[in-house]
Amino acid sequence: MVAACGHKGPALPDIDPFCGSGLCAGTALRQEVLNSVPKFCFPFDVERVSQNQVGQHFTFVLTDIESKQRFGFCRLTSGGKVCLCILSYLPWFEVYYKLLNTLADYLAKEQHSYFITPDITGLPSIPESRNLTEYFVAVDVNNMLQLYASMLHERRIIITSSKLSTLTACVHASAALLYPMYWQHIYIPVLPPHLLDYCCAPMPYLIGVHLSLIERVKNRSLEDVVLLNVDTNNLENPFNDLNNLPGEVVSALKNKLKKQSTATGDGVAKAFLRAQASLFGSYRDALRYKPGEPITFCENSFVKHRSSTTKQFLETAVNLQLFKQFIDGRLSKLNAGRGFSDAFEEEITAGGFCGGTELIGVFYLMLFL
Repeated sequence: MVAACGHKGPALPDIDPFCGSGLCAGTALRQEVLNSVPKFCFPFDVERVSQNQVGQHFTFVLTDIESKQRFGFCRLTSGGKVCLCILSYLPWFEVYYKLLNTLADYLAKEQHSYFITPDITGLPSIPESRNLTEYFVAVDVNNMLQLYASMLHERRIIITSSKLSTLTACVHASAALLYPMYWQHIYIPVLPPHLLDYCCAPMPYLIGVHLSLIERVKNRSLEDVVLLNVDTNNLENPFNDLNNLPGEVVSALKNKLKKQSTATGDGVAKAFLRAQASLFGSYRDALRYKPGEPITFCENSFVKHRSSTTKQFLETAVNLQLFKQFIDGRLSKLNAGRGFSDAFEEEITAGGFCGGTELIGVFYLMLFL
């Protein structure tokens, strides 16, 4: 898809015969979706900034009626007046960014290129993961920890930057570090000008706003909003969410991240994964099974027998949408008789974050190994 920006704002898109999964030529795509795409392709004040956006990659998200996220991978060309856009349900950032570069070159000359399907079971690593790399370079450890804590409390969060590529990378990377959980509320990696009122929504959100628009956002009535300026590494946070997390978890995570300051690989992702396992891994001990009945999750068992700080956090966590969806997903697979094993479950076992002494532990091993 190619969208062009005129003097009076983005025009309707022309459709080229290339696109992402599920959206290729011949596939029915609702006209209203097509009409909305150009506005997301130019999510900045086009009269103030255009030329310095050329060559930048960024990503927006459209959520369909089934709450599935459709990604729009973009590359600005022609002085920031033209945007190449690929729509896909697959979050293959590196693949599609590379494809966009190829498509941009293809406009000048024909060439052939091949792309490898990414390993969806692996953790993001530096420098292979562009999103995580940009996030870790731009934001210091203390602000990463505060943002992580605010996301675990499902706050209203705005991230801003003057570079679209950095902006969307930081939004996607911060959300990815919640694995194996997923942000369940409003999720807009880059917000176009006509939707700035979304920042006044009363419910939790994670929104990226171009720096050229941030003053217009601040002029609205915003209360209790966490605001991260990636360009200045400045975080405005009215909450003390980090203090609500268990001190030993925060301390261990902080130490691991500081050791990764000059390292490559998946160490950053593993550090957050271990924190998640430490916080939520004991969910296994709260699974309850009786022959002939569905497996259930006992909130009281999950919360009790923990330290006072951990118990206080978990009492809040059981009401979080991201945790509820995680538990529902695990129970659905277990009750369908499907075992599963992923990096999170492996980390729980390796770190000893569950008791495993009850009967459910035996049943658990039968399914997961």
